[in-house]
This record gives sequence, C-alpha cells and structure tokens, in this order.
Amino acid sequence: MSQLRGLYAITDSQLLAGERLLPYVEAALRGGARLLQYRDKSADQERRYAEAAALAELCARHGASLIINDDLALAERLGVGLHLGQDDGSLAEARCRLGPDALLGATCHARLDLAERAVTEGASYLAFGRFFNSNTKPGAPAATPQLLDEAARRFALPVVAIGGVTLGNAPGLIARGASLVAVVHALFAADSAAEVERRARAFAALFT
Repeated sequence: MSQLRGLYAITDSQLLAGERLLPYVEAALRGGARLLQYRDKSADQERRYAEAAALAELCARHGASLIINDDLALAERLGVGLHLGQDDGSLAEARCRLGPDALLGATCHARLDLAERAVTEGASYLAFGRFFNSNTKPGAPAATPQLLDEAARRFALPVVAIGGVTLGNAPGLIARGASLVAVVHALFAADSAAEVERRARAFAALFT
C-alpha cells in the first residue's frame, strides 16, 4: 500500500452541486489526484449510484482510485474502495465483504489507539485530523503535527492528513510524514474546472 501517495480529493455535495461534479472531478484527476472520495450524505440512492458509477469510470480513465464514503453496499456494488468513520460500521466486516485488495480507509481523529485498532481490522490507510480549521468538519477533534510524526513512525500504512489543508500548510504535513493530503475546499471551491486542475497540479507537485 505504500504507493498511496499524493493528493486525495474529497467531493462535497454543495461545492459540486448542479453540473459541477463530473467536470470538476475530472479536472482534479487531470491535475494528478491519486485518490477520490465520493462523499454524499443524501438519501437518494439512485442518484448516488449513478454519480458514483460515473466517478469510478473517470478514476479508471485517469489511473486513480475511487473511495466511497460510508456506504459499504455501494462500494461493494461498484467494486471500489470504502472510507469509514468511527460510527460508520465495522472495518473488519467491510474488509471481509470487499476482499483483500480493496482500499479501505479509517477515520482516526487525533487518536493513535483508533489507528491501532484500524490496522488490526484491515485498514489500507489511516486518516488523522482535523489539523486546521475546517469548513467540512468544524467540530472535529484537533490533531497536531507531532501526531503525524508518531503515526508515521508507528504504522507501516499510509497516513492521510485531513482538515483545513491548503497549499500553504500542506508542505509541513508532508514533511512530518503524511503520505496523502485530503482536500475539499482548497481544491473544489473554485470558479472553473481549469482552476481546479491548476490547484490539483500544485498539490501534486508538493509530492515530487
């Protein structure tokens, strides 16, 4: 799993409303996003399936991997990866149902004990955060750069830094051991697909 490195783009149903989802995501993938998480908490199963299937196709075309947020059935149906928060169900069950090769991510907040458990339950990567003030999760526990040092030292799995990540603060997180930076607003809160691509390239360049 150590090849997991770079920009981790996460969709936002408000930022990518209307006709923006596919062109903006494709722009992020063209710019070098390695992972894409489809995050949509709505109850419209049909639309979510159609959108996720279209995103899976885009990811395949650009050599990236699709991760579904918190919907094991949808991930299973599409044969793609899954990300689970602490209250989103069992990682061990997801690993069992998705098979040994599926990408499986776990939210660990700012706690190494949660990461420890995720490792034993079959996670492919460990997501820590928030590191900075975040529009998406304003109340999430705050993680420190020292936590990244410790996680990178203790675990063989790729470590994801999430929460208020920008082009300005990402280099410090990467230097402390983040294999991937997960970005929502600093990537997709843009006026055009071209601007999304420009930002994605700038994030991807931080890893070269």
